[in-house]
Amino acid sequence: MMAAPARPYDVLLVEDDRADAMLIEDALLERGGARKLTHVEDGVAALEYLRDPENTRPDLIVLDLNMPRMNGREFLTVLKHDENLRAIPVVVLTTSAAPDDVSGAYQRHANAYVTKPVNLDDFIRAVHSIDTFYLDTAAKLPRD
Repeated sequence: MMAAPARPYDVLLVEDDRADAMLIEDALLERGGARKLTHVEDGVAALEYLRDPENTRPDLIVLDLNMPRMNGREFLTVLKHDENLRAIPVVVLTTSAAPDDVSGAYQRHANAYVTKPVNLDDFIRAVHSIDTFYLDTAAKLPRD
């Protein structure tokens, strides 16, 4: 098992299936190094959460693709076109292994794509690789 990220992080989980949400929450909080996890059930609720100035901005979004009201594809498009939110990394976690969904998620600038049923080690590894990448690139930015 990989070591936890160097710093604790906050997660916004966008998932309509309660059983999947509980599994991911346990994995991230107990094994993944997450400090806090906020769960919403669709893209509309996720955008409301993200745009509320009273809420803490998450360090990572874990996103299902197939949800009511606003699905993950639509949410990802809106998120990555929002100047204030586009930098938040996104792990897509979904049942779909369809090539169009995988390529579509990456075209919409998802940072990782993991399929359900989830292998928790693979999922945690994807989260940690995103954390490592962002910490490494932030440390290498030129300073004025």
